[in-house]
Amino acid sequence: MGRVEDQTESPIGQHVPNLQNPISSAGRCPTVELTEDLNSVSKEKLEKGVMQYGCMHYRRRCRIWAPCCNEIFDCRHCHNEAKNSIDVDWMKRHDLPRHDLQQVICSLCGTEQEVRQVCINCGVCMGRYFCETCKLFDDDILKQQYHCNYCKICRIGGRENFFHCYKCGCCYSIKLKNSHACVEGAMHHDCPVCFEYLFDSRTDVSVLPCGHTIHVHCLKEMQKHLQYACPLCSKSVCDMSKVWGKLDMEIAATPMPASSQNKMVRILCNDCGANSQVQFHVVAQKCGNCKSYNTRQI
Repeated sequence: MGRVEDQTESPIGQHVPNLQNPISSAGRCPTVELTEDLNSVSKEKLEKGVMQYGCMHYRRRCRIWAPCCNEIFDCRHCHNEAKNSIDVDWMKRHDLPRHDLQQVICSLCGTEQEVRQVCINCGVCMGRYFCETCKLFDDDILKQQYHCNYCKICRIGGRENFFHCYKCGCCYSIKLKNSHACVEGAMHHDCPVCFEYLFDSRTDVSVLPCGHTIHVHCLKEMQKHLQYACPLCSKSVCDMSKVWGKLDMEIAATPMPASSQNKMVRILCNDCGANSQVQFHVVAQKCGNCKSYNTRQI
């Protein structure tokens, strides 16, 4: 995923950190100590070709060998995009699990070797950020990559800016620590709009007030079509008080005919869950508990 940005004032809620790849022990070279290899390699060799190689997903100085199809790709995402293309027979489509990666090829000298940070032949650092467990290489350390031992994947945005919610099962913005609604495994399901799996999606994700999660761009598309309710639980995704005020005025300006003025209906509020009996109106029914118009007749 791209860089995660907190949008505290956004009506669509807070973002969770973007996802990269799973990792265990990670680090950067040569600014911090990583492995014993770095002690015997000069800084000049380590930095040779930095940010000059890679693909649209990562700047890195190595390519990968995919054991599943015996082919070479710039990264795991490049493999997955190529092997899941519409041009590929659906029976042959597949992904490369990050942990299955065993061999990389140095982009500078072409040496094939086991996954490691420093090339065994030319001594170049193949990724300033490196995770041995997740097999992740990236020269662009401005992403502030970090590994979450609980998510068991690498994320970006800076460890200090996020916390891991054990109930939701994911890292969220630190600003959500005492304010988000916990939902068991909130990130471990598909986006309710585009159906992409959210937990390891590389696209920005937003946490709704109800605790459910959705892609930011999918939520914006919903709002463009005047859809302001969570697709999963139907609760309002933002402050709707101004809209409710306009409905109050519209209802006051639209009197019901005499034959329907005493008609009562029972409604369920999608926002607070209250069940109440209210006077019927053709425009909308207002919850007697929280004053929301996000209701339905039952």
